[in-house]
Amino acid sequence: MFTVYVLQDEKNRFYKGMTNNLLRRLSEHKCGKTKTTRNMKIIKVVYTEEYNDKIEAHKRELYLKSAAGRRFIKKMLGG
Repeated sequence: MFTVYVLQDEKNRFYKGMTNNLLRRLSEHKCGKTKTTRNMKIIKVVYTEEYNDKIEAHKRELYLKSAAGRRFIKKMLGG
């Protein structure tokens, strides 16, 4: 099982990613092991999707990182 997820910090910045173990990955983010989220002080998971196939999960992650995906996230979060 693969999870595509979106994190948000206190400054309304977003991080989109994919993992096969969400709890482990969140721990890595919070411990500063991920360069991109190292400076994000308070992060929370604001959106997730589950996939059985790694390729499909990766496609969805890439979509969420696109302009259309950013609009989708904004719409889903009511902004």
